[in-house]
Amino acid sequence: MNENKPGDSQTLACVFCRKNDDCPNKYGEKKTNEKWNLTVHYYCLLMSSGIWQRGKEEEGVYGFLIEDIRKEVNRASKLKCCVCKKNGASIGCVAPRCKRSYHFPCGLQRECIFQFTGNFASFCWKHRPVQIMASNNYRDSLPCTICLEYIEPVPTYNILRSPCCKNAWFHRDCLQVQAINAGVFFFRCTICSNTDIFQEEMLRMGIHIPEKDASWELEENAYQDLLQHYEHCDVRRCRCKEGRDYNAPDSKWEIKRCQCCGSSGTHLACSSLRSWEQNWECLECRSIIYNSDFQKAKKHALSNSNNVAITDCLLEESSPKLPRQSPGAQRKDLLSMFNEFSSVFTALKENLYYEAGKMLAISLVHGGPSPGFFSKTLFNCLVYGPENTQPILDDVSDFDVAQIIVRINTATNMTDLNSVVNECYNYLELIGCLRLLTTLSDKYMLVKDILFYHVIKRVQAPFESFKQGLKTLGVLEKIQTYPEAFCNILCHKPENLSAKILRDLFTVHTLPDVQALGFWNSYLQTVEDGKSATTMEDILIFATGCSSIPPAGFKPTPSIECLHMDFPIGNKCNNSLTLPITSTYKEFQENMDFAIRNTLRLGKEESSHYNEH
Repeated sequence: MNENKPGDSQTLACVFCRKNDDCPNKYGEKKTNEKWNLTVHYYCLLMSSGIWQRGKEEEGVYGFLIEDIRKEVNRASKLKCCVCKKNGASIGCVAPRCKRSYHFPCGLQRECIFQFTGNFASFCWKHRPVQIMASNNYRDSLPCTICLEYIEPVPTYNILRSPCCKNAWFHRDCLQVQAINAGVFFFRCTICSNTDIFQEEMLRMGIHIPEKDASWELEENAYQDLLQHYEHCDVRRCRCKEGRDYNAPDSKWEIKRCQCCGSSGTHLACSSLRSWEQNWECLECRSIIYNSDFQKAKKHALSNSNNVAITDCLLEESSPKLPRQSPGAQRKDLLSMFNEFSSVFTALKENLYYEAGKMLAISLVHGGPSPGFFSKTLFNCLVYGPENTQPILDDVSDFDVAQIIVRINTATNMTDLNSVVNECYNYLELIGCLRLLTTLSDKYMLVKDILFYHVIKRVQAPFESFKQGLKTLGVLEKIQTYPEAFCNILCHKPENLSAKILRDLFTVHTLPDVQALGFWNSYLQTVEDGKSATTMEDILIFATGCSSIPPAGFKPTPSIECLHMDFPIGNKCNNSLTLPITSTYKEFQENMDFAIRNTLRLGKEESSHYNEH
């Protein structure tokens, strides 16, 4: 079997359709067997009703034996095409009682469907399969997701709809060209990347998906450019006499690339680096890493929190201290709120949130380390949208805000509830959460309003900017498509606590009692060995309100002091733990277990009561 010479393809006609057109996208590849003087279009041969592939791929033409092709041509010569009225119609409609026969090009002209799968069935224009829509809710035109030209979103022969994405529409010709270029391994929905459902529907609607690798994978040296390293000195004053593109390995004139983006470089001698082992960042990446609010935002311990993340600066900026004093002090606190928000506006103006999201997206695509610092609330906002996410008390890192929420939530009568609301009247009015409270159960809606404003609504602009940055290279789309997989990559995974970790975490600020500190170290080891009903997480929650150590650490640093008292005291506001001074270790352990377990039990009861509402 030999292919046509370039000059012959326009003169040799297909033995089935009698056309000499050489158009692979429409009729398939055109091939000629010079020995038998036989020329066929691949699709004309494949769709002919009375022939089967009885040979191997290298025999005859695509595995169709020459004698079988001649028999099929002879059979078709007796059948008249119902479109052009000429003989040679080798393709027939498979619908019962339908006797229409036609040439392959004539079938395309009359919008017949040819299924390139299974038995390679063909359907005439009267019996062809169609796509059915339950209702048409589209009032405006939508773009073809391949060529982006606007089309009417109504399924027809030339307009097809994706079976897996309701807003994905295509021109038939665009889909066919993409299928030929992508092949069976890369042909998928352009929106959600679904393969199985999408290919099954496209085959049903007559799109030919060749069993081959993608055309870009077959192109020789197609990815050669990706193997080239960036070799150019980008510093303002290059000291190399040989020029900015000069690169001499293992010398001071070797070019070192930016460790973050890899698309900027500097000679070792042109930088402030003292050795080759040091890392170097370009100005753009350095401005993101060191000047953004990710580094500047103050971190606070969560009150009764189970999860703290660096993304507090995205879904929760440092909060103003809330009014708890005189009206004059309240006005002063409200003024400080606007001063603290100025840092957010500065970061927005300089587009730092967008740049941070973009840098994170690029890092993920290129195999960078897992971020592991997203809070669950931030992750849910990205995947399901802020309007479908309900923050919880653990998302509030400001102690004063958390205290107001707890006071509202634990109010047992209308008098207590109105008292809390009156104290915080100016703040609630400012954030738009003032509501008419007629029954005690209204407090739960008030709590939800405060949480939504404090955690989500007031930082909506930074969040949207960060979200736009994550859209780089389609990363956000993949996160929303595969949330389970990305949750393990993006969300914070706390390390397992041990006696050594807690011992190193707490610092001693006052003159210690040596025996009490010895009891403390023994108690930590007892808990780690499982000889106490208390756990390491219980101790940390008792002292700080957190069940794990936040990625950014605690502020203020957890501390320990020893006082003459019977039971320990945990101050979550200052992250401090006061140890009792006892005469025996047994008494020390019993008092510690009693205080910690009962305090956490009461906290859980209050939390469950809140969650029920």
